[in-house]
Amino acid sequence: MSDRSKRPGVPITDRRVSHRLPIEREVRYTVIGSKKNARRTGSGRTLNMSSRGVLFTTESSLPEAACVELAVSWPAELDDAIPLKLVATGILVRAEEKQAALSIQKYEFRTRGLSL
Repeated sequence: MSDRSKRPGVPITDRRVSHRLPIEREVRYTVIGSKKNARRTGSGRTLNMSSRGVLFTTESSLPEAACVELAVSWPAELDDAIPLKLVATGILVRAEEKQAALSIQKYEFRTRGLSL
C-alpha cells in the first residue's frame, strides 16, 4: 500500500503533485492557437488553484487539450495600490459543459486596470 493511500481523505486515484486551494476569483479565458475567427473567449470563476493547475467555470464547453490563456484577478496589490492579475497559459486536461481544468505551463503577474 502506498503512502498516499494511508492519508485520510485522499483518494488513491488523485495524482496531483501539488495541493489545490479553494480560491474563488474572477477569470477571463481565451482559447489560443485556434483559427482567428474561431477564437473562443469567456469569463467565469476559479473554483480551486495550485501552482500547477486551475479548475474554473466556463460559459460553454471548451475543447479538451486546447491551449488556453487565463487572466485571474489577484487579491494582492503591488505596493498596496496597484491591482494585479495572474496570467497563466496551459493545456486543458479536463473540459466539461460548465467547467474546465487547466494544467499550467507558464504564468506571470501583470498589473491590471479597473476591470479584468
